[in-house]
Amino acid sequence: MDLRGRPLFVTLTPGQRHETTVAQQLIEHAQGRAFLADTAYDSSELIQQLDERGMQVVICQHPRRKTGRRPLPRELYRKRFLVELFFHHLKRFRALATRYEKTARHYLSLLHLACALQ
Repeated sequence: MDLRGRPLFVTLTPGQRHETTVAQQLIEHAQGRAFLADTAYDSSELIQQLDERGMQVVICQHPRRKTGRRPLPRELYRKRFLVELFFHHLKRFRALATRYEKTARHYLSLLHLACALQ
């Protein structure tokens, strides 16, 4: 997402898989100085890759994580509401929310159209 909450990259996850299966693609398309994400993206591998790219990691630490605590810049973490707001806007498109399109290709095309209208 950019500073106005518009997506920079959109992809689909395969079937019923977790979204972190495409985390590598997200990192490749990430721009900026910070990477904001929720607790699901709190993995050592992902954080190491972001550190190597020189991006500040703004991910709330998972409560079950055994390693040392990472500082969380609260002023940047508050910007996550833009991501949640984006998904709220997408749900207003009935065809997206109910997944009328049968193929992934058509659904992704509709998703790109909805993102362009944001």
